[in-house]
Amino acid sequence: YAILSHRWGNEVSYKEMTQLHTMNPRKRDDITGRDGYKKIIKSCGQAKKDGYRWLWIDTCCIDKQSSAELSEAINSMYQWYRNSGMCYVYLNDVDEPAFPTKEDFSRFGKSGGWPEWFSRGWTLQELIAPRNAQFFNKDWVPIGTKEKLAFKLEVITRIPQRVLFWGEVLTDKYSVERPCIAQIMSWAADRKTTRVEDRAYSLLGLFGVNMPMLYGEGLKAFQRLQLEIIRVSSDHSILAW
Repeated sequence: YAILSHRWGNEVSYKEMTQLHTMNPRKRDDITGRDGYKKIIKSCGQAKKDGYRWLWIDTCCIDKQSSAELSEAINSMYQWYRNSGMCYVYLNDVDEPAFPTKEDFSRFGKSGGWPEWFSRGWTLQELIAPRNAQFFNKDWVPIGTKEKLAFKLEVITRIPQRVLFWGEVLTDKYSVERPCIAQIMSWAADRKTTRVEDRAYSLLGLFGVNMPMLYGEGLKAFQRLQLEIIRVSSDHSILAW
């Protein structure tokens, strides 16, 4: 299967997608006119073109009204991206038919001079986990692969290329190549999430830990994450955070 990584906008939910063919025409036209729906169609077309039978998209493949399903999805997300055959990275704010080569604060001023995708919390694991990733601009023109862009991705994110190519090194506590916890935390330090709890939840897979989702707990989510990491790791660099 293929999987999509993207910056959320005006999306289509699981409920809307499953009821699309039974709702009244006006409501259906409203949904199919959204950028989020067009993104689904385009990514499905790319997956079919590449020979994949299935495509997973977080916006419409998780029933977020089910707390159990949402919790399972968040705790499994890293492995789902890791096990995918290909990850499509959609950069909705890149117009050119090429990957940006230098910081441009006039275009990406709110996201550190690079496309907004690189400033979001959830996309950190979505960059590291997949073995294969293809980047696309706003018109779905391919602008590079994770492999070919590795040096530039390291410059943008500060993530070593060995981690980009070998995501398992993060959860292999016996590997000498494993970055310390403080370094992994530093990659996420400047990233943003819509919900404050997601600052913690989006890091579960990177540290190989699991915990239940408690939206509404606020900053306590990060404290619980720290406790889970301490429970399974003897890396004292976590105390820097």
